[in-house]
Amino acid sequence: MLDKIKVAMARVLTHNEIGQRIATLRKLKGFSQEELANCINVSRPSLAQIELGNRGLDVLELQQLSHVLGFTFDELLALEFEANQVQYFEEEQVGEYKRERMSRPTLQINKFKNVLLYILQRCAGNPNVNESVLVTLMYFADFNCYELFEEQLTGSNYRKLPIGPVPKMFDKIISQMIDNNQLQRVKALYHGVTQIRYLPLIQADLTQLKASEKDVIDKVVLQMADWSVNSILDYVVKDMPYMISKEGEQINYELVFYREAPFSVRNYESEI
Repeated sequence: MLDKIKVAMARVLTHNEIGQRIATLRKLKGFSQEELANCINVSRPSLAQIELGNRGLDVLELQQLSHVLGFTFDELLALEFEANQVQYFEEEQVGEYKRERMSRPTLQINKFKNVLLYILQRCAGNPNVNESVLVTLMYFADFNCYELFEEQLTGSNYRKLPIGPVPKMFDKIISQMIDNNQLQRVKALYHGVTQIRYLPLIQADLTQLKASEKDVIDKVVLQMADWSVNSILDYVVKDMPYMISKEGEQINYELVFYREAPFSVRNYESEI
């Protein structure tokens, strides 16, 4: 899909033509530049440069625009473009997308704690589950839920670091849980290497989790909890959201919709 879009954009349209079409659709839909920029998480000046043809679009931005403005890629990239022929989403659908898909992740601390506790209940006894493995299991639980349900699980923001994806508030939340006697931090030797591990001191409150969310977590644990640190890191670096993010920056949840096997957990063909 990514390659097809890139080829179509390169073969058919200039940046200026794409920008003019986006500006036309924005005005027809009644968005100001500020409103549309907020929906796709770019600055208003950046959107202005896109509409002027001075800045290109990446595939993720194009996908976001298609959902907000209600066009398909074929319609936008057609040689004979007629804005009034675009089949828009119903207003209710667009509003729903803005609320759920376009919103920035908002951390639900209590949910985060209970997901972490539940993962530890399932696999804290595994000698390989150190801090790195734990946060990677959290990452896949969060991003798999988002791909499947288009809703946040914990709402945690993850940064791309050389050691893997790391939740921004992880250290602070862990410290709170230790202070509240919910977790115990221990150091243990594993194959001659000292590693940090966590043991749950209380049970997770499963009323905080939907059955579907619990099922996603269970599958992540079943798949990866026995993997070594090196194996799980080798795997996550090939996952699309992590792979194409810049080091040190936030990993965008929307990138899960560009996953391919074996990372994708959603059956798109059955939906079509």
